[in-house]
Amino acid sequence: MNRRDFILTTAALGSAGTWTTAAHAQAPASAAGKPVILVLGDSLSAEYGLKRGEGWVPLLEKRLAQQKIAATVVNASISGDTSSGGRARFPSLLAQHKPSLVVLELGANDALRGLPLADTESNLLQITKAAQAAGAKVLIVGIQVPPNYGGDYTRRFEAVFSKVAGATRSALVPFLLKGVADAPDALSLFQADRIHPTAAAQPQLLDNVWSELRKLLPK
Repeated sequence: MNRRDFILTTAALGSAGTWTTAAHAQAPASAAGKPVILVLGDSLSAEYGLKRGEGWVPLLEKRLAQQKIAATVVNASISGDTSSGGRARFPSLLAQHKPSLVVLELGANDALRGLPLADTESNLLQITKAAQAAGAKVLIVGIQVPPNYGGDYTRRFEAVFSKVAGATRSALVPFLLKGVADAPDALSLFQADRIHPTAAAQPQLLDNVWSELRKLLPK
């Protein structure tokens, strides 16, 4: 079995629960006027199966503080969310938080449910364009899935993220789980469901995102 084959199964990511984490999407943007980083994602960003504070998004908050970078992180990730769900939620999040940077981590559940790739691409494209129209930079975070629906589908799915990034001139993290899914000890880095990374894997997820996100932060 390829190490990536056990990562994502045909069950939707985190469909057993729906909740938000970290700075809580319902909270208003920082009153201190700090720039807002809005994370719009699914269970991979929503601390599914982890204790609060263990996920890569809270770790991002800590890294920003350690490096004395003034920013407020708002985690609007919901377990089980799809690109269409994110697109529906995004206008109100955009109006409420007025982010300077949007980290867009959606699409895995689309693939796992076999949704049309054209719809996924369109949803991600519209979210990105809406963010940019409001003056925000966008970091698109890609994911890969095993060939449950055939090699052609998985290749075209992987290409969706780079296509949207290219069309909108957005930054791109090609694969959120790089260094985890393909690690020699990959099995130990996933929870019992073999879908969601453990707490021990979260620093690697953060490093993957940080490699591109840091380039978008104010100098």
